[in-house]
Amino acid sequence: MIIYPAIDIKNGRAVRLLQGKADQETVYFDSPLDAAKVWMDAGTKWMHMVDLDGAFEGVSANLARVEEVASQGVKVQFGGGLRNKKAVRAAFDAGVSRAIIGTKACSDPEFVQELVEEFGDKIAVGIDAKNGLVAVKGWVDTSDVTALDLAKQVSDFGVRTIIYTDISTDGMMTGPNVEAQEKMLNHCSANIIASGGVSRIEDLAIVADLEKRCPNFDGVITGKAIYEGVIDLNVALEHYPQI
Repeated sequence: MIIYPAIDIKNGRAVRLLQGKADQETVYFDSPLDAAKVWMDAGTKWMHMVDLDGAFEGVSANLARVEEVASQGVKVQFGGGLRNKKAVRAAFDAGVSRAIIGTKACSDPEFVQELVEEFGDKIAVGIDAKNGLVAVKGWVDTSDVTALDLAKQVSDFGVRTIIYTDISTDGMMTGPNVEAQEKMLNHCSANIIASGGVSRIEDLAIVADLEKRCPNFDGVITGKAIYEGVIDLNVALEHYPQI
């Protein structure tokens, strides 16, 4: 199980939002690079980075910050405002290992298919669900597309990685929605990265148990819990060594 520390960037700083709400922001580091160095020192091999300004406005605004992190040698999966090929190419030019398509995947699934044809497994899709429906534009709006239907569609297009977030648990420190994650794992062939709700070391064990039942389980994203020190990333990585 890969553990992906999350670095959300807003106005150039590393922040966390409560359930994605822009007006409920906590700043943890003035520089995303400082956050990345802490998690790299703990032994992480991957970083999950999101440009929140890009997610809200539709145009990546913090790519230079992402490039700083990628230049340190850690693998970065990155999303937020990647809504055309030019933006995706710019992300790869900045050293990103995996580009995450979110809102655009819901409004224009064929765009994802075109990207997969050009970039292969370097393209991931982020599916953020609220009551089973896909949330878009930084979780501001909710579509009428179900998360399961979108996952099946992009998986059939050849997408190999889906980041599935249950918005109701994100940042709430209440534990992951394992039932929803398992339903997603069983619904499509893509590898699934679980996101939302991990709040203690025991939650990692609960999520890791999915791997026994679902071979396409890839890993888990954790954010607020490691920033608040509720989960010691050093200890977590001892339990789940990264490859």
